[in-house]
Amino acid sequence: MENSALKLRQLILIGIGLFVFLLSGKAQYKNYLLSANGDTLNVIDKNGKKQGRWVTTVGEIRGEPGYEEEGLYKDNEKTGPWRKYSNTGDILAIENFRLGGKDGRQEYFNFLGILQRQEEWKGYNPDFLFDTIAIYGNENNEILSYKIEKALPYSVKNGEWKYFDGEGRILKTENYDRGRLVVVPDKNTALKETPKVETPEKEKVKTKEILDYEKKYGKKKRQQLERDGKTGL
Repeated sequence: MENSALKLRQLILIGIGLFVFLLSGKAQYKNYLLSANGDTLNVIDKNGKKQGRWVTTVGEIRGEPGYEEEGLYKDNEKTGPWRKYSNTGDILAIENFRLGGKDGRQEYFNFLGILQRQEEWKGYNPDFLFDTIAIYGNENNEILSYKIEKALPYSVKNGEWKYFDGEGRILKTENYDRGRLVVVPDKNTALKETPKVETPEKEKVKTKEILDYEKKYGKKKRQQLERDGKTGL
């Protein structure tokens, strides 16, 4: 009996300690929410920065349907994968972030959950202090030179973008190099636009009989023969 009472007191003390620990941890937050499962969401820390898992609901705006998105914040910046859902729970987008900017593959779906567009982005990497930028020629894709610049926070289109129809077939593709659209010439169009090089006709080799004929009859006399058929002989 005494052992049971002792165990009960121990459990109560553990529970109180855990409650105090959780309370002290949440005391560092300016604001937060609790999910139905008791998970801590939408944390704003004592410095006013968003941290941890967030779920945000956006209502209808100017005729555009509302949506809900969820993902992680680190020091007030989106990081890692974020998912966007319609009000009926259908997936609308899967986006990837680095330091608040898009980085890597982004996927967007229609209301039936079918992939409509696939994008590639390049985000800022704080591990690299400098970035190498290609310098292109005017109105073409030829790289003339490169320049090295100090890396600054950015997020630009970079890589292959694909657009799909309602059945998963690719409608068109685009290629970007740090925000610049790189035009890849179509092979069929290139063939059509290639100027035709005419091969000059080979000069006919004159036989001995032709040479004797031209020698016997002058140019004017040959023209008269061709015109009236008279030989004058």
